[in-house]
Amino acid sequence: MKTNRILIILLIVGSLLLIPFTAMQVSEEVVWSTFDFLVAGILLMLTGLAINLVWRKFISTKKRILFCGILVALFVIWAELGVGIFGTPFAGN
Repeated sequence: MKTNRILIILLIVGSLLLIPFTAMQVSEEVVWSTFDFLVAGILLMLTGLAINLVWRKFISTKKRILFCGILVALFVIWAELGVGIFGTPFAGN
């Protein structure tokens, strides 16, 4: 069961990384290096594993949703502070 979850996480991470890879093929505006893909893959994998850990440790559905939501919110805040995906003043825009 544990191996199946990790395999699912790997498939989801790979699928998400196909988005910028496909964009690179059709647009000159998206330019990612191998390092960019590696870092994105590591971050997505760590997020998936953290959500998997929360899912295994908490029995209550409310707690699972709460902690998974907190993890995703932290990831989105980090991305906003790093590159300004939403253009808020926090990112320096």
